[in-house]
Amino acid sequence: VQLQASGGGLVQAGGSLRLSCAASGGTFSNYGMGWFRQAPGKEREFVAAVTWSLQSTYYGDAVKGRFTISRDNAKNTVYLQMNTLKPEDTAVYYCSTRAGWPSLRPGDYVYWGRGTQVTVSS
Repeated sequence: VQLQASGGGLVQAGGSLRLSCAASGGTFSNYGMGWFRQAPGKEREFVAAVTWSLQSTYYGDAVKGRFTISRDNAKNTVYLQMNTLKPEDTAVYYCSTRAGWPSLRPGDYVYWGRGTQVTVSS
């Protein structure tokens, strides 16, 4: 399984970005997908997750109401729409996947993408 994240960049506070994560090398039926982020010197933090069926989505407290996770199963791609970005959102963002229900804990994921840098200037 390979995950390729893209869409990061430099944006001013209050701006928006959309991250994409394309999955390949497997069959992703019933795979939960998640986004995490890691800032320098900090632990990897849960951002958002979605079930394969899109029936359930989950968000970290820091991003609730600003970020939206979605997925296109036909394209094996998960998205993270990030609005009203803040400087504290600056981090490397990673997508991940696991069989079954998505988890909020990074240790529960087996497959990870390489990450995409998001930098929010004040």
